[in-house]
Amino acid sequence: YTWDANEEYLFKAMVAFAMRKYSRKSTTQISNVLLCNVTDRVSFWFVVTDSSKNVTTVPGSEVEAAIRMNRNRINSAFLLSEKTLQFLKITSTLSPPVEPSTPVWLIVFGVVLCLIVAAIVFLIVAGIQQRKKKNKESTERENLEEKGEVTVTVENGSPCEALDLKAGHVNGVFAADDERFTSL
Repeated sequence: YTWDANEEYLFKAMVAFAMRKYSRKSTTQISNVLLCNVTDRVSFWFVVTDSSKNVTTVPGSEVEAAIRMNRNRINSAFLLSEKTLQFLKITSTLSPPVEPSTPVWLIVFGVVLCLIVAAIVFLIVAGIQQRKKKNKESTERENLEEKGEVTVTVENGSPCEALDLKAGHVNGVFAADDERFTSL
């Protein structure tokens, strides 16, 4: 960045502009802004004088307030930012970090709650469908039994004889065990 007489003139003009906007008077001229100790690294200090009063320099608090009020215009004139154009003793006017309107924990809580509700709804719907399927199979079996149709069930690849569910079926293996108990 080359700092020459034109850049100095622009800086003086921006400071004079800031002073005029702050004080709402047109007494500050470019000649009232004095640059001192200008170095090659573009480091200097400046003083603003007031020729309309008997005071030779404008108080530092007024200059700070004027620069703080018009800092964005000064930065824009030099195509710089708060990090590249630094005024000592004047706090930067960086905008505060953006905070979301809703806290992060509330968003996470909402997502987890939605997942839990979706899982519960899925389990309820799956249970209802399974119950309907089971009821449909049992009614079909009862209808076949009422009609007298005998069905052959196949378990593990081998056919099993159908049980007569109305009359019942006695398993001979357990017949001997029934005699041990006395009936009431």
